[in-house]
Amino acid sequence: MLNAFELDSGRLRQVQVDSLEDLQAARPVWVDFDDASEVELSWAKEVFGITLPDDEDEDEVEDIEASARFFVEENGELHIRSDFFLLDEQDSEVVRVAFVLKNQVLFSIHADDLPVFRLLRLRARVQPGYVEDGKDVLLELYAANAEYSADALEGIYARLNKFSDKVLGTHLSDEQAAEVLSEIAREEDLNGYIRRNLMDTRRATSALMRGRVLSSEQFEAARQIMRDIDSLDSHTGFLFDKLNFLMDATVGFININQNKIIKIFSVASVALLPPTLIASLYGMNFNFMPELHWKYGYPFALAVMGLSIIAPFWYFRRKGWLKW
Repeated sequence: MLNAFELDSGRLRQVQVDSLEDLQAARPVWVDFDDASEVELSWAKEVFGITLPDDEDEDEVEDIEASARFFVEENGELHIRSDFFLLDEQDSEVVRVAFVLKNQVLFSIHADDLPVFRLLRLRARVQPGYVEDGKDVLLELYAANAEYSADALEGIYARLNKFSDKVLGTHLSDEQAAEVLSEIAREEDLNGYIRRNLMDTRRATSALMRGRVLSSEQFEAARQIMRDIDSLDSHTGFLFDKLNFLMDATVGFININQNKIIKIFSVASVALLPPTLIASLYGMNFNFMPELHWKYGYPFALAVMGLSIIAPFWYFRRKGWLKW
């Protein structure tokens, strides 16, 4: 899908592009290729004299070296490869986006529809003067990406509060602990995606600042993006610490539950040692057998065995060792 955007009274306006003629008639500041076809890519080459990477070409987009994500062609084209975070209800991923900036027009190509791009289009339609050229669009995409990461971090905070109440507020069974561990692992994976996304956005913004391609106002906007990312970095570090604490606490409750089971066997084995000893003594081959020559021999032996069981349990209870 090819989406072209023109400036109309300081606002972005989407231009309907269904043919090569429509693209030739447009005067866009941003051309977005969402899962673009080869025909649409050929239109861009014919109209703007630019060759865009194919989003299906792993050599060009997915497997590009990290050090080559920012480079300038001899004809002045600026090429950037950036990662954008995509949050899903079931899973999360990082989507690679290729940018090409030529003659103040930004070209972006990606395989998935990203919420950051939708957010920018919405803001640029309703706010006059929001963007003025392709570099403004690129910087606002990075700013919106940082905001999207901040929203995802807020979601993690909210869910971790629920986990904290469950872990620290009530007794956890093994089943509940296993469920909490699974959720914590999922949140830690999500936090890792966010941190990677922020790192890549910082690198791309820093490369723009070093490349001397920004105006003074755009340079200040890029510095603000860097400050926002730095503040979010501290939050991701705090979340990692909190996740590790909750994970350790949950594992601790699992160990406590297991220790309770071991405690039951320990108490039972110790309490049964005296009657076992008495039974062993009465089973020995003495010349004088009390249970044979004394009519109360068996009742007496059973009574002693019963007392030998009750006495250890009474002692354990007095010491508080039978409290769970």
